[in-house]
Amino acid sequence: MHLQVLASGSEGNSTLVRCGETNLIVDAGLGRDDELARIDAAGVPIARIDHVLVTHGHLDHARSAGSVARRAKAMLHAPEAILRHHAAKKAPRQCALRIDQPFELSARDGIEEAPVRVASASLPHDCDPTVAFAVEHRGRRAVILTDLGHPARAVAERLANAHVLVLEFNWDPELMETGPYPHTLKKRITGDRGHLSNAQAATMLELLASEHLHTLVLAHLSKKTNSPERALEAAHGVLDRLGLASRVKVVVASQDEAGEAIAV
Repeated sequence: MHLQVLASGSEGNSTLVRCGETNLIVDAGLGRDDELARIDAAGVPIARIDHVLVTHGHLDHARSAGSVARRAKAMLHAPEAILRHHAAKKAPRQCALRIDQPFELSARDGIEEAPVRVASASLPHDCDPTVAFAVEHRGRRAVILTDLGHPARAVAERLANAHVLVLEFNWDPELMETGPYPHTLKKRITGDRGHLSNAQAATMLELLASEHLHTLVLAHLSKKTNSPERALEAAHGVLDRLGLASRVKVVVASQDEAGEAIAV
């Protein structure tokens, strides 16, 4: 099982997860051509994408989900409300998932292998519904968690025991205060249904980190109200306190290019 962040940030989010012969995309928030180019750069032919999962309807996560699913002839999975979204309607094959109910994915063409199990968790965010996903295959577990308005223990309990964790570190208070966003946007981002600050993400990391964790990906960083250095400082502070700093690799996801393929 491998996880590769294809894009991360306010301009578009997408993650490729390869589970044996089963390939899935979690979110497709870039424009169609850019999304297809990132998938191609990852070395996976578009025809080998079996499933597209969508966390919520904001365009930076759902923009090309339907068109990518159509091009790949893949199944599009999302809560029913998202499937009615204009970006999702282009997908000819759809499956409405029940939030907080686990489900299984399989490769196409009748290939027999261990099933891919997916758990979802409902998140407080200003786009209902919003979910996070935990993907399991052959005993390995990857969690993708962004667009969470505030730390939530119940969410952490549903997504526990990740080997690889993609976690939002969106904004820094000082940079938000001095940043260029209008007051209304600042209020939305920093509210209980907005995005995690570095400090809030650190709190969530403390709830999620376990002896299983070996790689942490800092995701959805704002280019205007955060910096990699500040996000890394917050993450390393938690890992130091937990005694995990020497065991957990920390990387920052990029908006502009696909990241490395991480063995889960």
